[in-house]
Amino acid sequence: MIYVDADNSVYGRLSTIVAKQLLNGEHVTIVNASKVAVTGGRDAVLERFRSRRDIGSVRKGPYYPRMPKAILKRSIGDMLPKDKAKGKEALKRCIVFNGVPAELKDKQFERFEKAENNRVSGFVTLREIAEIMGKEVKVIE
Repeated sequence: MIYVDADNSVYGRLSTIVAKQLLNGEHVTIVNASKVAVTGGRDAVLERFRSRRDIGSVRKGPYYPRMPKAILKRSIGDMLPKDKAKGKEALKRCIVFNGVPAELKDKQFERFEKAENNRVSGFVTLREIAEIMGKEVKVIE
């Protein structure tokens, strides 16, 4: 079981690292998903997420998530072979939280150095993206 603190991690890099861990048979629990950084210009990033949400229809989909934990889990799932049994099983071993739940307060969390965000500006957090897409984020503290 791996516990990951996603605070100030880069969205895509974190997703690829976690996807590899899941395919290796690990159980991964991610906390602080609302603090994950999506790098790029603010306007470009928000436009990309808005356009994803607006594709398709309300009845037929595709349905794109609006909560930070769901956005991150979908990103991880997109990097797994979901049409195969091993990909479906791998995604079931992934649990994502917006904050840090009370039952995980005493756990030792890992941080992936390769996924660290070193930028001072030029990024948007998943919480900001979710709020702009119309979903109020309640973070467990």
